[in-house]
Amino acid sequence: MTEVMVGVNGRAYPVGCEDGQEGHVQALAAMFNHHVSQVARDVGQLGETRLFLLGALMLADELADARARLEAAQAALVQAQAGAEAAEGRAVVALEHAAKKIEAMAAKAA
Repeated sequence: MTEVMVGVNGRAYPVGCEDGQEGHVQALAAMFNHHVSQVARDVGQLGETRLFLLGALMLADELADARARLEAAQAALVQAQAGAEAAEGRAVVALEHAAKKIEAMAAKAA
């Protein structure tokens, strides 16, 4: 376990993390700090707890939006895959039909 210092709202906080995750934790803290700073700019310094709560809610809202977009993309992928499978099936049938016609024409010509 490693301890990394992260900055939020102008203060440094020690945070424990797994070895090798320091950069990731600092990046997450920077995202959170961005939201906290945005809240502070928009509504002023409300106290650390309320700023942190509103910043966390903003991040949760972004996460919910991202999850909704992911679900929509996954549904679109499933539809596209089903469409591709159907098109492949139609192509196989068309090729088999064409092959039979070619074989019939070849048999007549022989």
